[in-house]
Amino acid sequence: MLEFAILGLLQEAPMHGYELRKELTAKLGAIRAAISYGSLYPTLRRLQAAGWITEAAETPATAEEVPALTSRRGRVVYTITAEGKERFAQLIAQAGPETYDDTGFGVHFAFFARTDQATRLRILEGRRRKIEERREGLRDVLGRAAERLDAYTLELQRHGLDACEREVRWLEELIANERSGRAPTAPQPGAAGGRGDNDSPPTPGPSRTERP
Repeated sequence: MLEFAILGLLQEAPMHGYELRKELTAKLGAIRAAISYGSLYPTLRRLQAAGWITEAAETPATAEEVPALTSRRGRVVYTITAEGKERFAQLIAQAGPETYDDTGFGVHFAFFARTDQATRLRILEGRRRKIEERREGLRDVLGRAAERLDAYTLELQRHGLDACEREVRWLEELIANERSGRAPTAPQPGAAGGRGDNDSPPTPGPSRTERP
């Protein structure tokens, strides 16, 4: 998934490692994209070895862009190759079970604007099935074992169930939009008629909702 995200970002513009890390965080969210330099740079080296990216000219690094405990040196700029673009096209067309998991779905969803409609629908429908299965599992636990759970474990199970139900509703809305040819629209904060705080769509993966 990290390779997929890097290739997708480098299709937009050449970047150095610091820029890539910032863009990954912005694109995928701070929690999902908590990517260390220890995981980013080995992945970049693998992509180079495969011939999917290449190094461009170095640019001077500023003090705030240098990771802690490293020397201040020039920044290597990475650019995608023709083979890398072909690889990205292969990855973005995938719609198998790996795209339904929390991380896989989040990364693919971040590049939905470049994904064809049929693939988007397959991924959304697969994700909905997965979350529905998760929801039914939680309902089963609550139905069979609620009396044996302590109050905090029970609340955690209910929180998970709420998150699943909320994500299923969000996915059903996205699927309906895809089938009708509409793109999702995000209302402006505070706009009349927009979603309230309790109705905002969840981020892919476990949601954080508050119970009264």
